[in-house]
Amino acid sequence: MDTLHEAHPGITRMKSVARGMVWWPNMDLDLEEKVKTCEICQQSRPVPPESTLHPWEWPEKPWSRLHLDYAGPFLGKLFLVCIDAHSKWLEVVPLNSSTSTVTIECLRRMFATHGLPETVVTDNGTCFTSDEFTVFMKKNGIHHLCVAPYHPASDGLAERAVQTFKNGMKRMTEGNIETRISRFFVQVQNNPTNYDRSLTS
Repeated sequence: MDTLHEAHPGITRMKSVARGMVWWPNMDLDLEEKVKTCEICQQSRPVPPESTLHPWEWPEKPWSRLHLDYAGPFLGKLFLVCIDAHSKWLEVVPLNSSTSTVTIECLRRMFATHGLPETVVTDNGTCFTSDEFTVFMKKNGIHHLCVAPYHPASDGLAERAVQTFKNGMKRMTEGNIETRISRFFVQVQNNPTNYDRSLTS
């Protein structure tokens, strides 16, 4: 077994070579154990590939699943970014803080305009995981999903919406924050194809 393992070929290669030369009872298990207990083999083993993210299912109706995220500090403000997974409708609210209370007040105004969603998806920010936010979601019958901690890519829709908003705002150089946001949304409405592509690519 030491001869087979001399060049540290790994489990698969060791088994292949061994089967063409020798045999003993439980040979495969012995070879596997040899590699697993070899410090050199364990240090040089390849990093396992990242798991493929399971894509979100497309909702059947508008405003049924919303993805929320905060952008900023950016341009001296924080921005609550909300995107509808069905229509890609975007809402952006400039704020001075991102507490649960402030977030809830923003969502109350949105929900008063567009109605209550079935599901809200967020990251694990404290404003979204607080007891206050949890109670607000439950009282309104909204299913709250948090993406995997330290893995923002699992909420790619919100991440792309934030990036699209930031890129758009950087191109708006005149006026105050509210004026620039309004101009950004005018561009979104006048060029919906380009905007949708930026969110789905």
